[in-house]
Amino acid sequence: MERLVHRVVNLIGDDDQHILNMGVDEARARLLDERPDALLDVEGSFALAVRRGDAVLMARSLDRPMRYFLAKEPQGPMLVIGDRIDDLRRTLDEHGYAHQFHPSYTRMVPAHHVTVLRLIGCPDPTPEQRRFFAPPCATMSTDLDAIGHAYVTALHGEVSQWLASHNEAEPIGVLFSGGVDSGAVLISVYHALLAAGQSPSRLKAFTLAVEGGGRDVEQGRAFLRHFDLEMLSEVVRVAAAELDPFEAVEVIEDYKPLDVECATVGLALLRAIRSRYPDWRLLLDGDGGDENLKDYPIEENHELTIRSVVSNSMLYQEGWGVSAIKHSQTYSGGLSRGCVRTYAPARRLGFVGLSPFSRPSVIRVAEAIPFAALSEGSTKMLYALKGEVVRRGMRSVLGVDFPVFEKRRFQHGALDDDLFRGRFAVSPEQYRAHFHSLYGEATP
Repeated sequence: MERLVHRVVNLIGDDDQHILNMGVDEARARLLDERPDALLDVEGSFALAVRRGDAVLMARSLDRPMRYFLAKEPQGPMLVIGDRIDDLRRTLDEHGYAHQFHPSYTRMVPAHHVTVLRLIGCPDPTPEQRRFFAPPCATMSTDLDAIGHAYVTALHGEVSQWLASHNEAEPIGVLFSGGVDSGAVLISVYHALLAAGQSPSRLKAFTLAVEGGGRDVEQGRAFLRHFDLEMLSEVVRVAAAELDPFEAVEVIEDYKPLDVECATVGLALLRAIRSRYPDWRLLLDGDGGDENLKDYPIEENHELTIRSVVSNSMLYQEGWGVSAIKHSQTYSGGLSRGCVRTYAPARRLGFVGLSPFSRPSVIRVAEAIPFAALSEGSTKMLYALKGEVVRRGMRSVLGVDFPVFEKRRFQHGALDDDLFRGRFAVSPEQYRAHFHSLYGEATP
């Protein structure tokens, strides 16, 4: 006999929502709206749930996780919602259902979808996924000036709206390498402050240097010298002993090596900032910029070709899609999974902020870019697009000459190559085994 949901325990409170243009109740009502794209009215970062009759509806923005677990009770199933796997387990333990828990039974709400659970009982239901964000692809011309203008306009609009929602006295930090994405965010914030009549002295560019630093320190300095903004720079020096990839596995509750590496150096940077500035809260970063403009080395992933990258909508943001065989129900895919590498360390250390490249308004422009026509089947041409698009857009929108430096990942620029190899000489299997050991399980 099927039973309806007996109760919903939602661990994500209203205070955890960072919505810029409406109240949480109004945003939650968008989940019940019949319009497919109603949630696009909600500006900001959110993880929302609402119950209506026999259905529970859940949705989140791309920049944060939202998980759930169904437990069996005598009166009917109990649905537990949270942003961490260990919070779900703790809640089940508190209610006497720890024996039902396994991390692989948890589910992630995929970004850009409303997840709907109905008539929950035995057997467990398959959730319905309703897409609320489906930007059209390759609708723009190949005019790089027009593309750059549209992309940076969207970026700057998100930054300006976010800035207007916060107290003018509160300091703002940018996690900064001098690369295209963090550099674009920094310059956008700087110009938004000036346009709002606020002092840019609120702003700092935090650059991580492990044991003296890798190439990001000098790259960041060169970037700021170019704009005569060296006064914004703050190099944050940490010891190599502060890099603990197994701690990062515990914080992000995942084991993909690139995400673990990124979270490891991110934790070290954020912990050092917190030590220097106990009350600092607001941070921005460039997460999502590589995904939007398809700037990942295809050669490092044998499952990808340039054709698959330029032809699949939001491949880097969402993975292969919620209906694909390779989609992980436990973790989601693409940045929809990888967002935890940024969100979880920041939340652990008491920071909130903005990844403007993860916002729908910016992704919409990126999806409209005709990547296939612009790259002509050449990975070299594809990789060159991001710098060219942002450079032209910065000139058109903000009137600046924007420098473009060599691309590198955050974890590669913060320390030298030998030190990196030493600290991350860990196999993917070791990360996976450590994750499963947190729950008393051997690696499956």
